[in-house]
Amino acid sequence: MTVGADLPLGTRDLFILKVIVFALVHGYAIAQRLQQVSRDVVQVPQGSLYPASHRIENRGFLAADWKQTETAREAKFYRFTRKGRRGLETEAARWQRLSEAVGLILGMAQGGIR
Repeated sequence: MTVGADLPLGTRDLFILKVIVFALVHGYAIAQRLQQVSRDVVQVPQGSLYPASHRIENRGFLAADWKQTETAREAKFYRFTRKGRRGLETEAARWQRLSEAVGLILGMAQGGIR
């Protein structure tokens, strides 16, 4: 099973931010890294990756510069802003709380409340 364009709202943005926190990176490399780390479960198509990256940039979480890739192609490379680092922390904490709540709900269905 793979997921991509049907990721829950906000998930794609969080994943993109998490990849960019480690290095200056362009869009195609973001998609490749997400696919690699998720063991091919998360596959974000370019048609949804680039609008999400642009939206995050417009929120002030990312800054971007056009540079050449290792294959000598021009690409937009993204990097974090201070606001982006704070945003990542906030979003990651929110998703952690949601993940824990989902775990509790799924556990309840299998054997009652713990």
